[in-house]
Amino acid sequence: MLIRREQPGDIDAIRAVVAAAFADPGRTGNIPPEARLVDQLRGDVAWQPRLSLVAVESGGAIAGHVVCTRGRVGATPALAAAPLSVRPDRQRKGIGSALVHAVLAAADALDEPMVALLGDPDYYGRFGFRPAGEYRIMPPTAEWTAHFQVRTLTAFTATMTGEFTYPRPFDSM
Repeated sequence: MLIRREQPGDIDAIRAVVAAAFADPGRTGNIPPEARLVDQLRGDVAWQPRLSLVAVESGGAIAGHVVCTRGRVGATPALAAAPLSVRPDRQRKGIGSALVHAVLAAADALDEPMVALLGDPDYYGRFGFRPAGEYRIMPPTAEWTAHFQVRTLTAFTATMTGEFTYPRPFDSM
């Protein structure tokens, strides 16, 4: 498996991976909101092309995708990670972990201060994510507090406090 940046020819395959990863038979509509979100983010000023990564298997098939886009803590630039997607038939094989490690390393190499996300604390805790409240960073919605997490990077400073703002396309979720 190879982790690399998204390329223009990957867009349809990424959409298919995200749609499969978030498919819900009880949900109306053919395309899960997470797949629409990736398309909307790609067209937004918050898009960070260097932080849209795919996991490519030896045969060339894309098995997973992760993206970080520009968010803010108060007025300070930060990153929002979402969604992390792995094809259902390839889940629990380390692809998601490899994507998270890769995107965190890339973000750190780009001197980003932190990555925020909404997710399972047990899963993301193993990558160094901590409850955002420990850093005095609040989610945009109070109900998210238990699942809103931050992974600080080398450029993080303790002065980064306040409410986290996701890129505008997240408002449609």
